[in-house]
Amino acid sequence: MEPHSVSPDPLLTGLRIPGEELVRVESCKQAYHKDSNPDLVVLDSVDLTLRRGEIVGLLGRSGSGKSTLLRLIAGLLAPTEGTITWQGRPVHAPVEGIAMVFQSFALFPWLDVAENVSLGLEAAGIPPGERARRVRDAIELIGLGGYENAYPRELSGGMRQRVGLARGLVMQPDLLLMDEPFSSLDVLTAENLRTDLIEIWSEGRLPVSAMMIVTHNIEEAVLMCDRILLFSANPGRVAHEIAVPFPHPRNREAPAFRQLVDRIYALMTRRAAIVSEAELADESTPAPAASQIAALPRLSVSTMAGLMETLAAEPLSGRADLPLLAGKLQLELDDLFPLGESLQLLEFAELEDGDILLTAEGTRFVNADIDERKAILRHSLLQNVPLFKIIRAALDERGNHRVTAKRFRETLEESMSPDYAHQTLSTATGWARYAELFDFDEEADQFFLDIEEE
Repeated sequence: MEPHSVSPDPLLTGLRIPGEELVRVESCKQAYHKDSNPDLVVLDSVDLTLRRGEIVGLLGRSGSGKSTLLRLIAGLLAPTEGTITWQGRPVHAPVEGIAMVFQSFALFPWLDVAENVSLGLEAAGIPPGERARRVRDAIELIGLGGYENAYPRELSGGMRQRVGLARGLVMQPDLLLMDEPFSSLDVLTAENLRTDLIEIWSEGRLPVSAMMIVTHNIEEAVLMCDRILLFSANPGRVAHEIAVPFPHPRNREAPAFRQLVDRIYALMTRRAAIVSEAELADESTPAPAASQIAALPRLSVSTMAGLMETLAAEPLSGRADLPLLAGKLQLELDDLFPLGESLQLLEFAELEDGDILLTAEGTRFVNADIDERKAILRHSLLQNVPLFKIIRAALDERGNHRVTAKRFRETLEESMSPDYAHQTLSTATGWARYAELFDFDEEADQFFLDIEEE
């Protein structure tokens, strides 16, 4: 890792470099052109290295560009700026020696297990005898012996993902890239597959020199990886690099393991600057630019209220450790962090050193009746979330108290993808309806005020 690309971290002290360099990413930027709007920057100024003999995890929220980076390293995409090298040679096309396993199983339903696993070998022109031997070895290694002639529809989700892994391993790559390989599996199946994969890696039976794993699961990253790169979002950057000093197999209940998990939660919940509507009380103050309006997650008021009620009740009494809360509620990083950050944005909770704390306003919301809850949320939306004040001001200015949603959608698309812009307005509509701040006419694609209620 280049020194200028990440913040210093004391856990890097004594980091041992495992072997020769396989991948180097330098000043990598990935942007997508958006007609007359500014380009959408997905990755910016990314620097990293990956060496033989190590497992590196890319950890961060959705939208931080981790999966895009994996495709850049594999040569499936070309960076807008910067360079990527594989064993010292520039990457300009798909790389021989790199295999990729995707989140979806991506199996052909009309082919049996052996045929699905052998597809890459056929494309590479491997002779039939060698192909059969490699397929047999990969299937046995990954625990699918006896299922060679089974079709995907006859397999469980975990077994189908094992087929996907075998298809990558059969190519005997130097580097195996895995994009959230366990996220679509149930908890027990994912744990079994993780354990098996690390076991054969530790025993030296896995026919790869290094692995890079994209994940949203902090414990998974600490359980599997030698180094973890924490990605910030909008645009995606490597914010921190953390060494994991524990030998395999790892005990997730060990104090040092829990301490590292807590530290990563604390790093990932450091509060970012928020544009407050309290700063815009002066009528002459210009409205915030689109770049200052953050995307809102797909999240209902009832979900936020449920978490606040859980926090307020015994035994939590208003404060909880995020890792323990995630385990208790069975929430992944992409569910828990947006929930906590939304409560923080609304000033109903605070994120502090890996903990979530209910504020006095959050406690007031929990103890209020339905009408008071609506009033509390309405005040918070106008004070703390610029988008709501902008929409409400536009509605108040119009004689018919209606305004097209298209103008807000296009403004948001200047700083985020169309999908995130749509999601943000959809969430805003749900929150505003609960707070009786404004409503939305889907057929006309317009926000409007119900004057009778006003």
